Amino acid sequence: MSLLDEVLKANEAYVADIIKEYGEAGMPSPKTPQRHIAILTCMDTRLVDLLERTMGINRGDANVIRVAGNCITDVFSDVIRSLVVSIYELGAKEIFIVGHEDCGMEKTCPEELSKRMIDRGISPEAITMIRCEMDRWANNFCHSEQNVIKAVAQLRQNPLIPNDVKIHGLMLNPYTSKLTLLVDGNKPNTELDSMAVCTCC
Repeated sequence: MSLLDEVLKANEAYVADIIKEYGEAGMPSPKTPQRHIAILTCMDTRLVDLLERTMGINRGDANVIRVAGNCITDVFSDVIRSLVVSIYELGAKEIFIVGHEDCGMEKTCPEELSKRMIDRGISPEAITMIRCEMDRWANNFCHSEQNVIKAVAQLRQNPLIPNDVKIHGLMLNPYTSKLTLLVDGNKPNTELDSMAVCTCC
């Protein structure tokens, strides 16, 4: 059985359970985040299902944005676009940036990543086309905690994020599930407001 077949089979069983419990209309769930929260976190497999439970977040409570290393690459990156929608169209009032210990991005380097891509058939010309952005993205990630703090500073300084949105920074231990507070968005922080966060190439 292929992975696709396994997924479709699992879905079929899950749908049957949902219909049995809720009827043909399915399980009701709000479209907007009921706790007015947007979460930016990493795509790490260890955080799947775990992150929400450690934060007491249920289905319908928050918008969750997942990217490698919870990185923000520029002033209108995909992450920022998602946050703009979450804030202005869906009503998010607080942003939680949640990094995690033992993040694979700490060991990611552009040279090795480029080599692996070429080994898989990606042309060197394609690598050259994105090399500047790849270097800026991967080389700027050195330490998980510092990356969270930098991301908070980036959002605090981003002209598209309103000042009344609180931005918090936390670290998650993927083994014990403990959250450690790095930045409390309820408090003023002039250091982050003046931190150098330029993402220019």
